[in-house]
Amino acid sequence: MSAPAHASPAGEHALEESKFQIFVQIAMILAVITGVEIIMVYMPFAHAFLFWTLSILSAVKFLFVIFIFMHLRWDRPLCTVIFFIGLILGGGTMWALLQLFGAQASVPLSAG
Repeated sequence: MSAPAHASPAGEHALEESKFQIFVQIAMILAVITGVEIIMVYMPFAHAFLFWTLSILSAVKFLFVIFIFMHLRWDRPLCTVIFFIGLILGGGTMWALLQLFGAQASVPLSAG
């Protein structure tokens, strides 16, 4: 049976080529952001500024990776929702464990 008229091999090849170009461009952007992060660590910035700037740059890199390289941009919205539900549950679990076993919890009880 022949392929449908709307799915020509030339069109699919062009789509794959454009996705490849997007992947290369995003990889270059991620490399530049990583370079900026590395340089910022060695610069004499205030700790609060450094923390927030690096956090924002890391979040941008994370979003690029999940939406482009993990193909969430081209998946059904349900898959993206399920991914973020798992991400929120994992983050909440990590936060709860850090609170449970953090520095305050490791202080010895005073003899009293």
